[in-house]
Amino acid sequence: MKKIIFTLATFVSMVATAQTPCSNGMAGNYPCSGYDLLSEIPASAFGASNANDSWGWTDPTTDSEYVLLGLDNGTAFLNIDDPVNPVYLGKLPTHTTSSIWRDIKTYGNYAFVISEAGNHGMQVFDLTRLRNVTNPPQTFTEDAHYNGFGNAHNLVINEEVEYAYGVGTSTFNGGPHFVDISDPLNPTAAGGFQVDGYSHDGQVVVYNGPDADYAGREIYVGSNETEISIVDITNKSNPVAISTITYTNTAYTHQGWFTEDQKYFLLGDEIDEINFGFNTRTLVFDFSDLDNPQLSFEYSGATEATDHNGYVKGDNFYLANYAAGVRVIDISDIDNGNMTETGFFDMYTASDVSGYNGAWNFYPYFESGTLLVSTLSFSDPNFTPGMLLIRKSNLDIEDNLTSEISIFPNPVSNVLTIASPTAKIETIALYDILGNQLFNASEISENKTTLDISSFSSGVYLLNINGNTTKKVIKE
Repeated sequence: MKKIIFTLATFVSMVATAQTPCSNGMAGNYPCSGYDLLSEIPASAFGASNANDSWGWTDPTTDSEYVLLGLDNGTAFLNIDDPVNPVYLGKLPTHTTSSIWRDIKTYGNYAFVISEAGNHGMQVFDLTRLRNVTNPPQTFTEDAHYNGFGNAHNLVINEEVEYAYGVGTSTFNGGPHFVDISDPLNPTAAGGFQVDGYSHDGQVVVYNGPDADYAGREIYVGSNETEISIVDITNKSNPVAISTITYTNTAYTHQGWFTEDQKYFLLGDEIDEINFGFNTRTLVFDFSDLDNPQLSFEYSGATEATDHNGYVKGDNFYLANYAAGVRVIDISDIDNGNMTETGFFDMYTASDVSGYNGAWNFYPYFESGTLLVSTLSFSDPNFTPGMLLIRKSNLDIEDNLTSEISIFPNPVSNVLTIASPTAKIETIALYDILGNQLFNASEISENKTTLDISSFSSGVYLLNINGNTTKKVIKE
């Protein structure tokens, strides 16, 4: 069972909204398909005017999940063990001035924060401090600071090799700026790469893809405004350019992500929808040969909305699609040139046209299945920016139990049924989010039982079957 250490779970931002299921294509006022709204909080609740990038951290000691939310004037931290009622723990103010651009990444138990604010550098924050917040929200101070660059547009971290990379800085012609973070509280300059010019964003991997020539090498893939740049950065004192690739109808080569087998790279051009009138376009490159990458095919989305940040997890491509919200795209048949949208959640209801209002970032890596969306208001004063937590409708809550045991329905209305045609159900226990036991039973007859929770209030409960890891049950 997850170790419950928070005594603050009942502290809920007064502006957070409760869970809203996606029903008949709507979750409250929001168009949706296959994804429910758990909660939303505007940037104003954090003393900010706007939100931007975002990331997540899971505490390796407690398994608690945290949102790291970029704001125009700092970084907000929230505990989301109960995603319907997130707990705002506090904010790390900007190092210098406010800026619409901020980026956060993590290495181990530390967050690293950059911004395009002048002379901001890179802030370092010890995330374990979030375990012991007793009077939220607090105003935090940084634990360390790196001033080897001033402003930066983005930050890339490769945890395997303990390096951070500032991109879009005023150093190395805007190319990646290498920082050794093996001692997180003493980040150290380690060179950079400037041959291919300004990098707007990047991804760094220890390569294990199909090109055997680069097996085990550290590879940087930069989205460099007009081209993709592929660089071997294994030797920080002697980075080696591998190749570059361009494509037709280039407007602004913005951001991309490898598939998990590192065969394909999915790229978003941020301005092509505006300049050329495309529907949302994702360019799929075959990186089987890093010396000679090829455009494999282009995927067109359902709307004209501008694409921003996209990430791959398993067979899904998760795309923050500005005015069209967030889109989930199945890439399991990418070898045959097929990508299929399987769901979406659209929090910008004014339109689905190209532009920069709406979903800025989509973080899909929480093990709980909670999905984080951060939103930006660029030019629409009627749109309220901030953060949303969503989840796939009918989220499977039995993933750590035997596959023969069924738990339904979810979300739970009044009665939870637990059944198995073959596996023996010996014990069942139900807890509230604070770890208080509400129900306990043993020796279940006929391997089927029902729990009447009609008297329980809406919220998150924790279910333990046969002593297996507790899973969340959400009651509307």
